[in-house]
Amino acid sequence: MTKGTISLIALFGAVFVILSSVFIVDEREKALVLQFGQIKSVKEEPGLYFKVPLLQEVVTYDDRILALDTQAIEVTPSDDRRLVVDAFARYRISDVEQFRQAVGVGGLRAGDALLEKILNPVIRSVLGSDGVTSNTILSADRASLMTRITSQARAKARSLGLEVVDVRLKQTNLPEQNLDATFNRMRAEREREAADEIARGEEAALRVRAQADRTVVELVSEAQKTADITRGEADALRNAIFAKAYGADAEFFEFRRSLDAYENSIKGSNSTLVINPDSPFFDYLKSDAGAAAN
Repeated sequence: MTKGTISLIALFGAVFVILSSVFIVDEREKALVLQFGQIKSVKEEPGLYFKVPLLQEVVTYDDRILALDTQAIEVTPSDDRRLVVDAFARYRISDVEQFRQAVGVGGLRAGDALLEKILNPVIRSVLGSDGVTSNTILSADRASLMTRITSQARAKARSLGLEVVDVRLKQTNLPEQNLDATFNRMRAEREREAADEIARGEEAALRVRAQADRTVVELVSEAQKTADITRGEADALRNAIFAKAYGADAEFFEFRRSLDAYENSIKGSNSTLVINPDSPFFDYLKSDAGAAAN
């Protein structure tokens, strides 16, 4: 082997050693320097660092706020109305050394699993505590419940080297087996409300109809009264005219009435009368005035 070849091999070896001993910590990360699985140093500030090649390794963890969506769990509030809830949490790794000791080589996946095991019991405990009903969970008051859950979860997650920033409920639903009963109850309530509205509408319609009938009766009665008064006044005027005419010339008046009676009796096709000659119908004809007229 020539001297130049040996130099080239040495150069490549030196470059390899240098590259293997240098690592960079990003501003969004924290790093641990491990030697045979043991933590030798923690690098939390961004920059260029060195490690022992081949003997040491570097493990990095995200220093940003991370998200965890929990699986849906069933809770039982104090009113025994079971609910299915699922939550999401925001957290960050506050102590990478403690986090490494808690999760080992599992990394973030193992950390999420451990954090979920903390969150689910806390959620059940808070939502199932005394005084917390399903209406409380479904109302705006649940913000205080989320604060309690976040506080308790934060205290328990410190042992994992995690800082829980916030916990919120994503969905709150009824269990599948309770949906039909709940929908039937809601349908019955709506049908009852509809029946009440129909009954109130019919009652209002009856009142309006009764008022209208009463108004019609009053108007007809008033019109009939006015008509009777007018008819009476007209009859009185007619009788007064008849009386005046009779008083002016009684004989002519009786003659006129007799002629009207004769005319009406033989009007149209009724031109034949069969009457006893002594009938009062011929009194005027038999009278002196009638004879003179004839």
